[in-house]
Amino acid sequence: MLRILFIIFLLLFTTLGANTLQEAINNAPEGSILKLSAGVYKGKITINKPLTLIGIEDGVIIDGEQSGTVITTKGSFISLKNLKIRGSGDRHENLDSAISMVEGKQCEISNCTIEDCLFGIDLQMIKNSIISHNNITSKNIELGLRGDGLRLWYSNDNIIKNNSLIKSRDAVVWYSHGNEIVENRSEYCRYSLHFMHAGKNIVKNNHYEFNSVGIFFMYSKDTIAEGNIIKSSLGTTGMGIGLKEVTNFTLKNNTIIYCAQGMYIDYSPFEPETNNWITDNKILYNSEAMHFHSLCENNIIKNNVIMGNIEDVANDSAKNIAEKNEIVGNYWDNYEGFDKNGDNIGDTSHKVYQYADQLWIYNPDVKFFYGSPVISLLNFLAKLAPFSKPLFLLEDEKPIVRIEG
Repeated sequence: MLRILFIIFLLLFTTLGANTLQEAINNAPEGSILKLSAGVYKGKITINKPLTLIGIEDGVIIDGEQSGTVITTKGSFISLKNLKIRGSGDRHENLDSAISMVEGKQCEISNCTIEDCLFGIDLQMIKNSIISHNNITSKNIELGLRGDGLRLWYSNDNIIKNNSLIKSRDAVVWYSHGNEIVENRSEYCRYSLHFMHAGKNIVKNNHYEFNSVGIFFMYSKDTIAEGNIIKSSLGTTGMGIGLKEVTNFTLKNNTIIYCAQGMYIDYSPFEPETNNWITDNKILYNSEAMHFHSLCENNIIKNNVIMGNIEDVANDSAKNIAEKNEIVGNYWDNYEGFDKNGDNIGDTSHKVYQYADQLWIYNPDVKFFYGSPVISLLNFLAKLAPFSKPLFLLEDEKPIVRIEG
């Protein structure tokens, strides 16, 4: 059994060279706690044994001097707390990062500030660890050239909580399962959260604003996304939540507001005879509330509030959505029916058609004229006296008439 030793190592100098801190790490027994006083500790460091590195006051800075990864760890039971980490290199092929953790378990990174680093926190084959209360910012370069603020690669059963990514690129969860990603915040990034080949993750109560994409799930399954707020996804293709070839997903109680596309569904669920559940969400004031692309069958879409969107439904798959999905009990603010018996369910179903004003779905150049008098007139005439049969998109047989509470 590993015998845990504790030492207190106080470094009181204003500026230290790389060898001083690395030498202290090398000489510390396994299980040591190295406590750092305020100062700038210059140079890259490597930790390859159980050890805690903690700043005991504000102003503990580890400066990589613009070369490589600032802190590299390999192994289990390694903790980094209350540190400011800055000045990684700028090589994408080397994944120059503030912190790179490899092949470990029960590690922790908490209350750290990361700035002027290409990648932020890079986890490779890390499990049962905690990443919490960190503030991460990339280098001040063009968005697409920044590194990922947070990167999980083959990393399972971790808790990612209360972190802030500002002006980074993406947070990615690839080939990683069983993670809890809760109460994080992201602003002015590209993908707030991007999943690929990942399963059984929980994504809850995060706040993503002013990014290109809120949450995008690809080639994944068995995941719950609940209570997230995705706001103001930027650009003409800004997206709230995207599903591409995913199976057995639950999207519940999320708020998607002020995005170009609220929810994007592409070939989901992917596995036959399975479902995705999209329930109790608020999809508000987007250009498109829901965009269906390619084959979309067996989605259960219930009890959502769909209000204030320019288009409630867009469909570029040239297939009928209504017969392939269960769409019932949603609130549509443009429902034109009545509720004579007062049971808060419309007396007639809510049907959505595609008229002339949706020509832009098949020809994006037409979108330039969206809302113009010409398109508005065409749409009015198409509804008043159709010169061609409008395309039927979907039907909600029991639309909710009023929003309770």
